[in-house]
Amino acid sequence: MADPTDTRDTGPRLGSPLWAYLAAVIAVGFVALVVSQLRMDTAEVVELARSPLFWMLTVLVVLGELRPVILSASLTVGGTYPSTMFTFAALLHYGLPIAVLLQAVAMVVNGAVTRKACHRVMFNIAQVTLAYTAAGMVLGLFGDQPVTVGAGVPDGTDLLAIGLAGLAYFVVRAALVSGAVALHERRSIHRVIKTTIGHQSLVYAGLLGMAPLVVVVMNHSPALVPLFLAPVLAVYFTASMSVRRDHQAMHDGLTGLPNRKMLVLSTEEALAEAREGERVGLFLLDLDRFKEINDTLGHPVGDRLLQMVAHRLTHSVRPGDVVARLGGDEFAVLLPSVRDAAAAREVAARLRVAITEPVRLEGMSFDLDASFGIAIYPDHAPDFEMLLQRSDVAMYLAKESRTGVEIYAADKDRNSPERLTLLGDLRRAIDRSELRLHYQPKLDLSGGQVRGVEALLRWRHPERGMISPGEFVPMAEQSYLMRHLTGYVIDAALEQAAHWWHTGLHEQISVNVSARDLLDSALSDQLGAGLARYRLPPKAIQLEVTERILMTDQAYTADAVRALASLGVPLALDDFGTGYSSLVRLQRLPVAEVKIDSSFVRRIGESKDDERIVRSIVDLVRSLGLRSVAEGVESAEVAERLADMGCDLGQGWLFAEPMSAADATVWLRKHRGLAPHDFGFLRPTEILDSQRAWSSLSP
Repeated sequence: MADPTDTRDTGPRLGSPLWAYLAAVIAVGFVALVVSQLRMDTAEVVELARSPLFWMLTVLVVLGELRPVILSASLTVGGTYPSTMFTFAALLHYGLPIAVLLQAVAMVVNGAVTRKACHRVMFNIAQVTLAYTAAGMVLGLFGDQPVTVGAGVPDGTDLLAIGLAGLAYFVVRAALVSGAVALHERRSIHRVIKTTIGHQSLVYAGLLGMAPLVVVVMNHSPALVPLFLAPVLAVYFTASMSVRRDHQAMHDGLTGLPNRKMLVLSTEEALAEAREGERVGLFLLDLDRFKEINDTLGHPVGDRLLQMVAHRLTHSVRPGDVVARLGGDEFAVLLPSVRDAAAAREVAARLRVAITEPVRLEGMSFDLDASFGIAIYPDHAPDFEMLLQRSDVAMYLAKESRTGVEIYAADKDRNSPERLTLLGDLRRAIDRSELRLHYQPKLDLSGGQVRGVEALLRWRHPERGMISPGEFVPMAEQSYLMRHLTGYVIDAALEQAAHWWHTGLHEQISVNVSARDLLDSALSDQLGAGLARYRLPPKAIQLEVTERILMTDQAYTADAVRALASLGVPLALDDFGTGYSSLVRLQRLPVAEVKIDSSFVRRIGESKDDERIVRSIVDLVRSLGLRSVAEGVESAEVAERLADMGCDLGQGWLFAEPMSAADATVWLRKHRGLAPHDFGFLRPTEILDSQRAWSSLSP
């Protein structure tokens, strides 16, 4: 059977350099084959056909061509066939015409059994004919070619001629095969020869060195010739065990792809061979939502899925490119030669298309997708480790932005030395309680009453000053710190809520948590313990999560979410409208509030499309019995339109900016100090006037 991952059976493109090379070698080789056959004497051939020794040698040549001896797991130029020993013996004993004829027949049988492509069989016949022709010419120079068929028997004086003939055979054959491999895989011939010459020369030296002994035994006792199979089989099985161990150490057991160790060696080799101006590309790709399939249908189905992905990748890359599996659902692709970043992106896009083809397993159809990160040598990194790290950064950026393919960009790298330093500073800031919460009120758009506050994290760095949450929160999300940061914020919010509730300010505090935090069972335990410690009702705190949580079914089945619902802590959906979820899915989560993203709210006075989007969200949220909150309300006109749409609450600088705990306490008390009739059923413009009045009362 043909190797399903072998691309050498794919015919070369007509007119390509590989096609021209193969055509030239085949033409010259077959001319040499025909010329050699024309030199045979018919009477000698008839006599030869009656010889049992000839047929025994023919069988040995054919059998020796069926399985190669491979000393390396690398399949760059295949293995070395034991038939070489018997064919070279035929050259010494019978002459060139018989030797090339036997080898041609054996290669035809090999092609039929292994189902090689026709052009490969023809090229193999041609290149081995030229190699034996070179060896025959060297023997002719020393007068060691048999004059008549069966007359050649070497002795001690022929060692130099035989050695040089064997060398000529090896050099010609290695050069012709390496040239074809170099053109097929678009690698330098020097690189191909360098990586294969050592293993090949050792095996050829052994096989060609035994050929004269075969001839001597043939001349004295033909029945002993099959005994030469014993050392050949011993070499074959020893080499097979060595290659098997080598293959296991360098390849993934499930998919058969190269593993990380093999990828490191291949990348370092490519980097060492890259010339001035040449680029090497490294892709890192991760399957999206694979864990859900694996957890739902079981690991056997997941394993079959990974095997299918591996097959698609290996059949979508170019010859010479390396596809490796690094573990789990993470793969890597090495491009030893790539024109530029744009060309690398095109290759990644093609691979992504191959992966996204629907997969059918267990009677079900799956739609796969993957995120690709690309790093280029020398543009982005000087060595393998840095290439892998930066392609990993690009891959996570592709996942976050949902673009599918991203090229490394230094300005988006959250793992730069500066950011790593900042991560350490954040760890110390949490330990030393240097982070502070500021609070921004949410107001009823129809009546003006306060309906809670949102806690917003602030960090004043001792050297860098104020650092935006948009800078350090995403950094924490990609590290071990996010859990500590969330715990810190919840503790601070509960402590402030207790201060307010026990002094008469019954304001709900909303706290932002990540999807990973929401699915962590430790979150409900922390909240339950905190509410009990501060003697607070569950409604004193609300958790805000982004819309992305709706993209995974984990949120609807997680024990942590059910525990929060049992605890009575309400959820709010933040930044709604920026994702791709359906509002109908909200019915499956214990969500009490939906916050409309500020990017839509700010433009409702300028864009009819944004106004329609906001109005639709408000109507649908109301139909589900939930509360709608508009973020980023910065003008009275926007507040007026939102109130007319029926939006419940508004939050933004129009009403109040985020305030420290002390300022927020003063603000809330003065707000509460006003009589209820002072802001019942106020229009947004009247609310603004009231806010200005409250601000004038602040110290």
